[in-house]
Amino acid sequence: MTRQLSHLSGEGEARMVDVSDKAVTVRTATAAARVVLSAECVAALRDRSVPKGDVLAVARISGILAAKKTPELIPLCHPLFLSGVEVTAKVTDEGVDVVATVRTTERTGVEMEALTAVSVAGLAVIDMIKAIDRSAVITDVRVLAKSGGRSGDWRRPEDGR
Repeated sequence: MTRQLSHLSGEGEARMVDVSDKAVTVRTATAAARVVLSAECVAALRDRSVPKGDVLAVARISGILAAKKTPELIPLCHPLFLSGVEVTAKVTDEGVDVVATVRTTERTGVEMEALTAVSVAGLAVIDMIKAIDRSAVITDVRVLAKSGGRSGDWRRPEDGR
């Protein structure tokens, strides 16, 4: 059995999915990303000596703004009323771990909003620290969990697959 892709018309053309028949439900998605940094940069983050200022605060605000702008960046995403966006950024020995949880009461999910939030928060970290660490890398951008909607709840298995 071949599964038909909902973002393609019968003729194979990209389209925005019509969600008008879907139920309005509370939907939540959580995504994460990691910014891998040098030991020197991690030390600067920990002692708050990054010349541009509070890297983690800028990352959090950037992630929130990005979640709200997702339909402007991802062409087939629906504009959604977001009822909540929470972004955390934590310094680790490897760099910065970013997690975003996005909530809505809508007809479609917010996985893309959560993924966009962590991606842009990671970019903001890189922008803030690029004078210290030009080799910074954003990795492991992924959905951790989602809830609501027809497909119900899903959580990434512990082994990461």
